[in-house]
Amino acid sequence: MPETVTLIPGDGIGPEITASVVRILEAAGAQLQWEEQIAGETALKQVGDPLPKATIDSIKKNRLALKGPLSTPSGTGFRSINVALRQEFELYANVRPVRTLVVGGRYEDIDLVLVRENTEGLYSGVEHYIGIGSDPRAAAESVMLVTRFGVNRILRYAFEYAVKHGRKKVTLAHKANILKYTQGLFLDMGREIAKEYEGKVEFEDRIIDATAMLLVMDPYRFDVIVCENMFGDILSDQIAGLVGGLGLAPGANIGENAAIFEAVHGSAPDIAGKGVANPSALLMAAVMMLDHLGQKEPAQRIRTALEATIRENDSLTPDLKGSGTTQTFTDAVVRRLGSS
Repeated sequence: MPETVTLIPGDGIGPEITASVVRILEAAGAQLQWEEQIAGETALKQVGDPLPKATIDSIKKNRLALKGPLSTPSGTGFRSINVALRQEFELYANVRPVRTLVVGGRYEDIDLVLVRENTEGLYSGVEHYIGIGSDPRAAAESVMLVTRFGVNRILRYAFEYAVKHGRKKVTLAHKANILKYTQGLFLDMGREIAKEYEGKVEFEDRIIDATAMLLVMDPYRFDVIVCENMFGDILSDQIAGLVGGLGLAPGANIGENAAIFEAVHGSAPDIAGKGVANPSALLMAAVMMLDHLGQKEPAQRIRTALEATIRENDSLTPDLKGSGTTQTFTDAVVRRLGSS
């Protein structure tokens, strides 16, 4: 039976790349059926709510969503829609793999995975102003909320991911030398849990700033990196830069009761409607979704067709230094699926 997936095309270039991805999935024989919903600026314009109840209910029912990039309305008091979705469905693990597809770049043969805690830390949104005298906004305070429960589940997810996918090492990136309580808890639990995986997965810990430097100097020393929310947000963009940018960066948000797969990049309103958007990141997120569902055969077929299209410079979009369009790029991938 086909799996029913909540499909959120998103804003900006979202509908264009989503249509491309749906076409490629169908050409590969993926067993999926779609339940389309809206969010972000599109939803705000249509129904006055950037995260409508119908969209939330659809994800609750299907427990699975493929999401195009969303724009959070500015100046309206709305927080990030992506953060709201992660918190609504307790999507505690943000998984962002990067792998070299474009040859001739600054690095070759990059193959890394970043596992980011997705619900706690500074991004938990516990912050406020502090008034002093006549100034109600004299100071601002944010709370880095870290719980033993949250740390335990993200670390175990990272180690289990490494075992399941045949990865050799987990690196815990932290700032426990300065943040001795919040990051100290992360580090202490990491060392304890690592003992359970001795002989299966190598473990190391590194200060976050040293990790960022070494990712530039020698990224090959890393395999799976796990860290808290804000550090993971920063490092995930950095590792995307190792393989050519966010246009080639997929992401998965995993929880106990739902999973949302997405392109990491934004809605790019400056090129919306021009037909030149690169659908690769959302397509790779869809491939992650197929793997999650156990649909390995169509996932591998798409992976092979996409890699061949990029490596052979066939109809690449401008962000990949080509002169192709979203349509011609999609045609090239579909053509290879037809001949595989």
